[in-house]
Amino acid sequence: GVLDQTGWTQPALFAVEVALFRLAESWGLKPDFVAGHSIGELAAAHVAGVWSLADACRVVAARGGLMQALPAGGAMLAIAAPLVELDLGDVDVAAVNGPRAVVVSGTEEQVAALEASLEVKTRRLRVSHAFHSHLMDPMLADYGRVVAGVTANGVTIPLVSTATGDLATEAELGSAGYWQGQVRGTVRFADAVAALAARGVTRFVEIGPDSVLTAMAADSVDGVACIPLQRRDRDQVTAYATGMARAWTTGVDLDWAAVHPGGRPVELPTYAFQHQRYWIEPDSTTGTGTDDADGGFWDAVDRGDTDLLADGLGVAPGVVTEVLPGLAAWRARQRDASTVDDWRYRVVWRSTELPDGGELTGTWWLVVPPASTGDARVTALADGLAARGADVVTVTGTDLPAGDTPAGVLSLLALDDTPDATDAGLSVGVTDTVALIQALTATDFAGRIWCLTVGGVAVDRFEDLPHPAQGALWGLGTVLSLEYPHSWGGLVDLPTDWTGEHVARLADVLATGAEDQVAVRTAGVLARRLVRWPAAGSPERRWQPTGTVLVTGGTGGIGAHLTGWLLDHGADRVVLASRRGPAAPGAADLMARHPGVDVVALDVADRDAVAALLTDLGDGLTAVFHAAGVLHQEKSLPETSVAEFADVCRAKVLGAVHLDELLADRPLDAFVVFSSGAAVWGSAGQAGYATANAFLDALAHRRRTRGAVATSVAWGSWAGGGMADGEASAHLSRQGTPPMDPRLAVRALGQALDHDESHLVVADIDWARFTPVYTLARPRPLLAALPDAHPETEPAAPVATTADLAGRLAAMPSPDRLDTVLALVRDQVAAVLGYASGADVDPERAFKEAGFDSLTAVELRNRLATETALRLPATLVFDYPTPTELAQQLLTELVPADAGGVTLLDDLDRLQAALSTLDADAVAALDESTRAGVGERLKGLLAAWTTGQRPAEVASVTEDLDTASDDDLFDFIDSKFGTS
Repeated sequence: GVLDQTGWTQPALFAVEVALFRLAESWGLKPDFVAGHSIGELAAAHVAGVWSLADACRVVAARGGLMQALPAGGAMLAIAAPLVELDLGDVDVAAVNGPRAVVVSGTEEQVAALEASLEVKTRRLRVSHAFHSHLMDPMLADYGRVVAGVTANGVTIPLVSTATGDLATEAELGSAGYWQGQVRGTVRFADAVAALAARGVTRFVEIGPDSVLTAMAADSVDGVACIPLQRRDRDQVTAYATGMARAWTTGVDLDWAAVHPGGRPVELPTYAFQHQRYWIEPDSTTGTGTDDADGGFWDAVDRGDTDLLADGLGVAPGVVTEVLPGLAAWRARQRDASTVDDWRYRVVWRSTELPDGGELTGTWWLVVPPASTGDARVTALADGLAARGADVVTVTGTDLPAGDTPAGVLSLLALDDTPDATDAGLSVGVTDTVALIQALTATDFAGRIWCLTVGGVAVDRFEDLPHPAQGALWGLGTVLSLEYPHSWGGLVDLPTDWTGEHVARLADVLATGAEDQVAVRTAGVLARRLVRWPAAGSPERRWQPTGTVLVTGGTGGIGAHLTGWLLDHGADRVVLASRRGPAAPGAADLMARHPGVDVVALDVADRDAVAALLTDLGDGLTAVFHAAGVLHQEKSLPETSVAEFADVCRAKVLGAVHLDELLADRPLDAFVVFSSGAAVWGSAGQAGYATANAFLDALAHRRRTRGAVATSVAWGSWAGGGMADGEASAHLSRQGTPPMDPRLAVRALGQALDHDESHLVVADIDWARFTPVYTLARPRPLLAALPDAHPETEPAAPVATTADLAGRLAAMPSPDRLDTVLALVRDQVAAVLGYASGADVDPERAFKEAGFDSLTAVELRNRLATETALRLPATLVFDYPTPTELAQQLLTELVPADAGGVTLLDDLDRLQAALSTLDADAVAALDESTRAGVGERLKGLLAAWTTGQRPAEVASVTEDLDTASDDDLFDFIDSKFGTS
C-alpha cells in the first residue's frame, strides 16, 4: 500500500510519534532528554521546541517526498558484527545500532558483493531506497533549501543527536547543513544511547509504532530500564497503558488526575501488610555457586594448574596444555581492559534545578577590567544584581576600595584577553585575577569570591570556545576551592552575547551557592560534573603511529614509556624534545635502547626554536604529543609571585600555542596534549600548574571546533619514573589516588585515540579514601554524578560536639597546654597519614619528610580547623614545618598573651603559688577581720568575673608579683583587696 512508499511512510511515522509523545506528556511524562532514530530525530526536534508543528511538517513532507522522487533501487543490509571487525570497502555505513548491530547501504551491486564476502549473520532490509548513503546526494540541495526556509527556535528539552552521538547544540539544530548530514550520514544510535547513559539517564522510553529501538538500547548499555509504548503484536491501548505502568514502576512521576479523570486518591489500609511481593527484585547476594565455579576456574588458569583444569573439564591434560596460554592471555587482556575502564572519566555539563528569584544581601563588588567600564553588558549585569537586593559597587582593575570588605565579589577581570607582559601565553585577565585574589586574601575578607568568564568553557563538543585564555581560570578556581574553601564562591561562564535572562540565572547561582562551577546558557544553568566514561562499543578505527612523532618534555619518566609504545605500534622515528636534550637524565639510555629515537634540546616556549625544529622534521611529521611542563613546590597563591606563577605556566601554555599555530595548516594524525587532574579537581599549592592544564583543555577543544585533530588527556599520577615513586607513591595510595601502571596508562591513551576522543580524564581513584578528604571542608558538586563518591553507608553514630578547646586550655596550668595541643596535632597527622595513633608521629620530623603534599596539607588544615575553630591557611604545614612548631603556633592563637606577655591564668597561678608559700607565722599574725576582709574581697572578685566583668586591677597583678617578698605580699593584699 501507500504506507510502503517512503513519501508516505515518513509523514505517518512522524504523526504517530508526535501524537504518542503528546499523549504521554499529558499523563505527566516529562523527559530529561530526547533523541530520535532517522526520521524519529525530526519528531524529537519538534517536541524539543526546535520547530513549530507547521514547520516540522514542511520539513518532514519535503524529506519524504524528495527521497521518494529519487530513482528506485539500492539496498540495505543488517550485519550482526562489530563495526571495527568489518571490511566494508566503499559501502556506506547507514547505522550503528548496537555493539554488534551495523546497517550498510549502497547500490545493489555493492551490497550483494559485500553480503557474499561476509561470514557473519546478515539480513536484507525491505526498503525502496538506499537511505543514509551516497545515493541520497541528489536530493540534499533541495532539502537544504526547505530547512533553511523554516524558523529554528531554542530547545526546551536537550536533544542528543544520533547524527553525532552527543548533545546537539542550538547552532547545529538550526543549520540546514546539519539536517542534510542527518539524511546522508550514519545514524549513530549506539553512541547516542551511551552518551545518554553517561549523562545519568537510567530510563529509556520508546515513542513509536514498535519496540525495535528498545531492544537496541538494551543491547547498548547495561543496568537501565528500556520501555516501549507500543508493540507490533499487542493491542495499542493495552501496549500504551502497560508501557506507562512500567515507566511508573521505575520511578517516573505521572499525573494521576490526567490518567484517571474523576478518580481520587485513597488512604492505604491500616492493617499490617504481609510484605509478600509479586515482582522480581535484583539479587542482593554477593555471589552464587556459578560465581564460585567461575572464580575457581580462572584461579586455576592464573596458577597454570593443568591437572585441576583437565579434571574439571573432563579432558586430557594435553588438551589443556594447548589452550592454557590462550586462556591466560585472554584473561589478562580482560583484566587490563576492566582496569582501564575503571580509570576513564569525563567532564560533562548537566542541567540543574536551582531555585529562582533568590535575594542577594549586603555590598557586592563588581570588579571589571578598565576596557569594560563602558560595556552595556556590564551595566546590565550590575542592574540585574541590584534588582536582587545587592548594593553593587563597581571596582575598576585591582585597586580595591578602602573600608569595609564586601559580602561578595564578582570578578569580570577575565574578560581582558590582552596578552600579559609575563610572556607565558597568559592573558591580562588571568594575571589580574591572580592579583585580585592575593589582595582580597590579604584582608579580613569573609565573603565569597566569584569569577566570571565569557566563552571560556564549552558545554559540549560542538559549542564554540572563542576565549580559551579565559578557560585557564577554571583550573585556578579548582585550586582556590581547596586553599580557601570558606571564601571561594565559584566560577560562572556566560555566552558572549549575554542577555537579561542570563543575568537572572547568574543571580540565582550567586544567591543559592549550591553549585560552584556552572555555565549559564539559553537552555538554563548547566553544572560541571565528573562522570565515569567507559569505552563504549568498538572504535571506528585503530589509531596507529606512522612516520615521525614529536614528543615534547619527552626525556622524563612518562616520555620513556610513551616512546616505547609509539615505536612498538609503528612509528618510524620518535623525536624527544626537552630543555636539556641529550644531557637530560635517561636520554642516553633511551637512545641506546631505541634506535628510532632522537633527543633534541628545545625550549618549547621559544617560538623561533619550535619553528626551526618543525622545519627540520619536514612533512614526515605525523603526530605531536605535548607533555612538557614543570611542577614547582607547593605554595599557596598569596605566597606565589606573578613571575613564579607565569614560570609554571610558560612551557605548557606557550608550547601548546606555538605547536598549534605553527602546525595549523599541516595535516596530522594526532595532536595530543598531556593535561592533569589538577585542572579537574584541583591540587592545593599548585595554582599555576592547574591553570596551565586547564588552558590545554580549552586549546584542544578550540582545535576541534575548527576541524583539526586534538585530544586532551587529564592524567592522574604515573608510576615507574613519573612524579610519584617511593614514599610519594605510598602516600598517594593512602589518600586515594595511587599511581597508575604506565603500561596500562599508554593503553588508555591508545584507546582514546582509537575512539577519537577530544577530552578524557584518566586516573586511578579510590573513592572511599579520596572523597572524605576532598569533601571535608566544603561540598563538591563536581562529584554529584559519581555513585562511587557517594557510597551508601549506615548512618554514623552521633558524635559529641567538640568542647571549646580554647576554654579548656585556658583552664589548664600553663605547662600542660603545649602538650595538649601537640597531642591533638599528632592525632590529626596520624589520621591523615593512616598511622595507628598519634604516638607514631615524630613531633620533630618535618611534614614534608613524613610524606605531606598539597592535598594532605589541606586535609590536615581542615581537620585542625574543625578541632580548634580557628581559620587556618592551606599552607599551615609549610609555614610551621614540624608538629611541635605547628602546635606552638596553634597555642599562640588559641590562648593569646596579654599586653604584658603573660596570660591572666598565669597571673592567678603565680598568686596561688605565692599564697601557698606564705610564712605560717605571718599568716597567723593576721587578725580575724583582715582574714574575713580578704575572703570577702576574693569572693567579690570571683562574682564579678563570673558575670563577665573583668576588673582593671587584674591587669597589673603580674608586675606586683614578680618581685614580691612575704612583707610585700601582705602590703599587696592590703592595698589591692583592702581590709574591712
